[in-house]
Amino acid sequence: MGQRKDIDGSASVPTFYGKELRWKREEAGLTLQQLVDGSFYGPSHLSEIERGERRMPAELAEHVDRVLGTDGFFKRRCEDVRNAKRRGHARYFERVLEAEKHAETIEEWCPTLIPGLLQTDSYARAVVRATHPLAPDDEVEEKVAARMARGRLFEDDHRTPVYWAVLSESLLRQPILPPQETAEQLEHIATLARRHRIVPQILPWNCGAHPFMLGTAMLMTFPDAPPLVYTEALHSGNTIDDPGLVKEYRRSYDLLRAAALPPKASLALIEQAAEDDRNGKQRD
Repeated sequence: MGQRKDIDGSASVPTFYGKELRWKREEAGLTLQQLVDGSFYGPSHLSEIERGERRMPAELAEHVDRVLGTDGFFKRRCEDVRNAKRRGHARYFERVLEAEKHAETIEEWCPTLIPGLLQTDSYARAVVRATHPLAPDDEVEEKVAARMARGRLFEDDHRTPVYWAVLSESLLRQPILPPQETAEQLEHIATLARRHRIVPQILPWNCGAHPFMLGTAMLMTFPDAPPLVYTEALHSGNTIDDPGLVKEYRRSYDLLRAAALPPKASLALIEQAAEDDRNGKQRD
């Protein structure tokens, strides 16, 4: 049996909540399994909540309050935990923030922007400022910091999902940043690919009609849950779990990937674009 890991309740709202939950459970003399008995959730889900790694669903919070006799404490506070976990992100993105941390695979198509998981701070700042031109600087920086935190999914000390991104070739030509900062953004993607953290594919600008000309998509699969699809518009997002729709998105993404360049050729194209920007060379 592995050593029981202590919880630092001062680290964040979710860990404070989780530490209190563990204390009340152990005070009642219950195991994780005993506490979730009668709910639709498993002991591993509850353990991750106790460690501050997963949000508490409202229905599970109600169950816990009932079993522990905590007079609605955990139900009342689970909204505070959700708000803390999504700070810097829109409310509609909350489910994705948690899902991507537990995903087995993530496949993404975002034709007009570098996906958030791959953005550098300069790129993220430019996008946030363009979307929120009148926002105070501290609000912009909070959003940028939140996006950078998502990118830590690919760090060495984290369990890394298989991440596959199809990128439009137009993104290599899009002057969102000055050339040197554009080069840094492209080199960041290339570095992740060379470290075998991601698999990027470039969809050529002249590929013609393809099955994903409308919308964005983020497809996620999990070892212990059904797959999800997330789509996003300018100020809204939608998480889809309907099996029929997920299947349609799966088919469209597979056809899109088939129309893109192979990973090796795509990486070479990204590296060449980064070198051109670094050297101030104009690309057609």
